[in-house]
Order: sequence, then C-alpha cells, then structure tokens
Amino acid sequence: MTLFNMDSEFDDRVLAIGDYGKRVYYKDISQYAQTLKGMVESRSLCFILCENKINDLLFYLAVLKMDAVPFLLNADIEIESLNRLIDLYQPSLMLLPGNEAANQLALQKARIELITTETVLYRFSWDEKKQIHPELALLLSTSGTTGSSKVIRLSKGNLQANAESIADYLEITQNDRPIMTLPMSYTYGLSIIHSHVLVGATIIMSSRSILENQFWKMVETYRVTSISGVPYTYEMIDRIGIKLEEYEDLKVLTQAGGHLSEHLQKKFARWANKFERKFYIMYGQTEATARMAYLPPQELLNRPGSIGIPIPNGRFEIEDGNSQRTGLEVKEGELVYFGPNVAMGYAQCADDLKLGDQWHGKLHTGDLARRDDDGYYYIVGRKSRFVKLYGYRISLDEVENDLDTHFPECAFACIGMDEPKVLTVFTTALDKTKDEIIDRIMKLTQLPFSVIKLKYVAAIPTNSAGKKDYKSLETGKFRNA
Repeated sequence: MTLFNMDSEFDDRVLAIGDYGKRVYYKDISQYAQTLKGMVESRSLCFILCENKINDLLFYLAVLKMDAVPFLLNADIEIESLNRLIDLYQPSLMLLPGNEAANQLALQKARIELITTETVLYRFSWDEKKQIHPELALLLSTSGTTGSSKVIRLSKGNLQANAESIADYLEITQNDRPIMTLPMSYTYGLSIIHSHVLVGATIIMSSRSILENQFWKMVETYRVTSISGVPYTYEMIDRIGIKLEEYEDLKVLTQAGGHLSEHLQKKFARWANKFERKFYIMYGQTEATARMAYLPPQELLNRPGSIGIPIPNGRFEIEDGNSQRTGLEVKEGELVYFGPNVAMGYAQCADDLKLGDQWHGKLHTGDLARRDDDGYYYIVGRKSRFVKLYGYRISLDEVENDLDTHFPECAFACIGMDEPKVLTVFTTALDKTKDEIIDRIMKLTQLPFSVIKLKYVAAIPTNSAGKKDYKSLETGKFRNA
C-alpha cells in the first residue's frame, strides 16, 4: 500500500480516535476527498494549520490522495509569519482552526470555501498559477512556530520510503495504537502518522499534554500501545513519576528530537527490561523526511549516548572536514546520510516549488559524529554549535551533554556570546550545586571563571516541537516562572 492510494482492505478499520471519542475510518479519507472535489485541484498548494485534531488528519490525507501539496504549519504560528508565508508561497487553499487572529488575516486575503464544526477552509486568488513539480508531495518547516520562509521539499518517494523503513524496524502492525504527543506539523509527529497509516493501524489523535490527567485516561481507555516523545517528554514523565508499567497495553516507547541525558536513557532502558517493554532511541532530521537511525533496544545499556545504526535502506558515512575523506576509514567528522528518504531540497518562495531533486539522496547533516568499531554512531556536536573563547574551540553540545551526565537531577542549555565573549549556561540547578557546576565546566573546557556565566531558570524553554529553544535564551524572550 502507498500513502497516496490507500488500500480498500483497510476501509472498515478505525483510522483515528479523537479527544472526545470521535472515530473516523479509513474509508472516510476517500469520502472526504469526494467532499473536497472541485475545491482541491491536483498540484495545488494547501496550507494546513494543525491542532492534532481528527479533521486536520482527514484533510491532510485527503489532500495527499488528491495529488495536491500540503504545507503543514503549527496552529500557533505567529500571525506575521503566516502572513509572510502566504505572500511568499501563494497557496490555493488554507485550512484554519478556530484561531481568531488567523481567521481575521485570512478574511483580508481570501474567501471562505467550506466551514466545518472545527475548521474553516479559505480560497485565495492569485494573478498567476505557480508551477509545482510532479514529484513534490509535502512542505515542512523546521522552525516550529516562527515560520521561517525556508522550508523543506519532500517527494512522494521520500514519504513512502521513510514510512516503510520506520514500520519495518519498529515492527508496526495494524494492531498498534500510538497516541500523538507531538504536533503533526513536526516531522517526528508526522512520521508516526505515516508509518502507522501505511499498515492500517489506529492513531489516537490527542491535543492533550502529558501533564494532563485526561491524556493518561486516553492511554488507558484506548489501550495505547506506543508513546513517542522528545527529551522533554521523558524528563516530564520521570519528574512527575508516571508509572508506565500500569498501562498493560503500552509496549513501546520511542525518543527522538534531541539528546536525552544518559541518566534517563539508562533509567528508561532498565524500566523496559524489567517490564518486558521496548525503548528506542532514534535520530533524524526534517531534511531526511524524519528518521535516519535507531538504537536497537537490546543495545541501550551497552551503548549509552549512541544514535544507533542506519534505518533500513539508509547508510552513513563520516566526512573528515580537513582531508575530505569519507567512508569507513574515517572515525570522526561530519555525519553524511544516504537514502531514498533524503528530501528534494529547500524552497524559499513559490517559484522554487517547480524545482526537482537537488540533493539526490545525499544529506550533509551538519552534525559531528563518531563511529565505534561495531558500526554504531554517536553525535558529538553540531558544526554550528561552537564558540571560540580564550583560543579554545568549545562545543556547546559537548558541555551540555557532560553536565547532563554529571548532574542528572538538573537541566542545562548552553549558548555562546560574541559580545561580551562568555559561555552562558542556563540551568535549573539550585544555589548549592552552582559551584560544583562551574568547577566541572572549568575542568572540561579549561576556561577561566570570568568567562563562565551561570543563569538560573525555572525550566529550560522549549519550542513547539519540544526542543530546547536557544533563540529565546539568546534574546531573553522567554517566560521564567
């Protein structure tokens, strides 16, 4: 089966269950596509502002089926950013939830095409119809709610290949019932949908936070079999003391979207072993559709900190930036990925949507990595996450990871400042541990006390995808309460 032509054998299976028990079936995708016939044209661009609601899911899958191109955006996108994206990409349609500001903006630029109980569909009129490449299937942003104009062009082959690989190594079947803890506009969240729809599974669509009791009632009521999360998800589960073993049907946990501290990796790995569950550490980027690597559960305690091995049909090479050597003889350098899930390239305006495949299955990840003798990979930093202080080239990620390991009860985020030249470490640590933290940083980096600044925060700010929000830390525009 493909994501673009659903198999009729799944018609009577439940596709999704919503927050209030609403159910839709796989056959509803075709029925919704019939409703949209005459509104959604083949090779047209459709903005979808998502809230993890059933209607969002149905509209998205129907648009794929109708050979149109969706651009998924978080419903919380800033209005100024949305306005800029509309002008740059000139969509034919835009599906909006009950977001008053966004609807006011849409009414200034478009006319209402369709109203449902949860959403409004708007139609735009432009002077010229833009050409869209026949293989382009989806646009995704990597910037959460900020709405960067540079987006990623994903092909039909990209979506299909990555969904198949994920379903393969996670051994997903139609009996699985994942719950959405991540926005479907986020590549990791969307990959959960793709890999489960591919096999006819039932998705629990939830807009609830894991901090809400109602979320865990849904896990129990709908017999959820898997939970996927970013590091923040597992930090919160650990902090509030959720006893996951009490949910008998919950068999699989997956983690991606950033580095989870080795302390929590080991803690959840031991939990999984004790209760005969599986915990997967994974690695990916939107530029690779979603997933590039996974760590088999049986290797978690043997290789803490590893991202694992390439997914089926993918492979890695490490490129030495000095000699440009690549391949197995290089043990540390930039991680380069090869596979059918590598995106077509970037777009920055509507004219770029007619472009073909520019990356040809090869992705320079921008991550620095090392490979052990058994072929397992470890991320050691980002090429761009370095700061030069006192002549030392400091990896901010390496400092963060070290502090996470040595002070597992605290959270950390490091940024480097050029003016004044300082290493700033944001932490949830209380005063009694601050001296120990600074001592640890000085030993690790060889920096003097004068260029290390420790700042207390109640919690490390995160973006809509649950990743550390370094930009808000740099600007100081975050809530510290």
